Amino acid sequence: MTNAGTTVTADLPTPAVRLPRRRGIELTLIVVAVLLSVYGYCAVGLAKNGTVPPGAAGYGAGLGVLALLAHIAVRLRAPYADPLLLPIGVLLNGLGLVLIYRLDLETPGDRAAPTQLVWSTLGVTLFIVVVVALRDHRVLQRYAYVCVAAALVLLTLPVLFPAVNGARIWIRIAGFSIQPGEFAKVLLAVFFAAYLAANRNALAYAGRRVWRLQLPTGRVLGPIVAIWLLSVGVLVMERDLGTSLLFFGLFVTLLYVATGRTGWIAVGLLLAALGAVAVGWLEPHVHSRVQDWLHPFASIDAGHGPNQLAQSLFAFAAGGMLGTGLGLGHSILIGFAAKSDFILATAGEELGLSGLSAIFILYGLLVERGYRAGLALRDPFGRLLAVGLASIVALQVFVIAGGVTGLIPLTGMAMPFLAQGGSSVITNWAIVALLIRLSDSSRRQYDIEVAA
Repeated sequence: MTNAGTTVTADLPTPAVRLPRRRGIELTLIVVAVLLSVYGYCAVGLAKNGTVPPGAAGYGAGLGVLALLAHIAVRLRAPYADPLLLPIGVLLNGLGLVLIYRLDLETPGDRAAPTQLVWSTLGVTLFIVVVVALRDHRVLQRYAYVCVAAALVLLTLPVLFPAVNGARIWIRIAGFSIQPGEFAKVLLAVFFAAYLAANRNALAYAGRRVWRLQLPTGRVLGPIVAIWLLSVGVLVMERDLGTSLLFFGLFVTLLYVATGRTGWIAVGLLLAALGAVAVGWLEPHVHSRVQDWLHPFASIDAGHGPNQLAQSLFAFAAGGMLGTGLGLGHSILIGFAAKSDFILATAGEELGLSGLSAIFILYGLLVERGYRAGLALRDPFGRLLAVGLASIVALQVFVIAGGVTGLIPLTGMAMPFLAQGGSSVITNWAIVALLIRLSDSSRRQYDIEVAA
């Protein structure tokens, strides 16, 4: 319509913008992650021997090919996935290989880096299989009870084998060892997410109110509590208190997210404190670790030299702000667990507080992106699964970092991606693959609406 020579048109709605896929950003970050890992590998060789290690090119090519194959799988099957998840996994895995190689130079008769590279290859292979084969994460909800049955079997198997370093968490056959609890934690996360998603309304609004907490009925809460108690009971019998704490934290976190009741956090902290005190007094293996935590320098005062925790604290102190440099520390004095439980001490000594902070930021980003994917998903199962998987990484990092720095008593667990351990690195790659699938679904649902 025109009026006095002026054309007036109706305002048209602004077209919705489809989300960018950002696979180019992911590839760029992967290249940076591989280059940083190769630089660390070369820095170790230059510091120890004055020359670039002869296997640097092979190490860089191997890590680069694995990362490229994983990227291609994400580009083809999960194009909307978060672009930070895969590069963070590649960088942490690459840094872990560098730290293990660095410690191998101090123990020529016990080289773990080649084996760890093989396990990393298997982990990336599983990552690719999950990304390619699992087209919809909601399929996992149908197999909730299969997952919990498999988890309980995996947790029970180590009881049949002899203890290693005071804990029955390993299966050793003909020189081959595996830690079933690492795989069980992912299976239990799937079960917890599926069960709580199906019963979230009954958990939140049914039952009796005690003080400020809405207690669900026993018919609804009973099965999941029974599964949790059974799994934790098996772990306590195996003296695997680190994984017990992890499962308890996972259970309470998902219960809080499913119900929105903050009282569950208070109840969880209270029960965790009571359980820790009881086990710390009654179990000799745990009691000794509590005593080491309370008095880390008691062995020095007694004339027996520093224990592992004291050596770890000395390593962190020697690192200062910028570290001694890769290859120039003395964390191997920690002993047999330098490549596993205490590998963070090597990072703290040789990379310093700044390098250690960067590692924690990487873990924080990995957890944050998992939570972000969960918040964006509309289906309750996917939301709870994303939160559960991210919480596994967060709880594991807290328990291990707190133990080696003297914040909490030490519990034997593997630092995700960094520490020596095939079961751990394979499981962590599976977690990253599931988070990538969940993040792809969360962003894909938006573009489907825009296209419609």
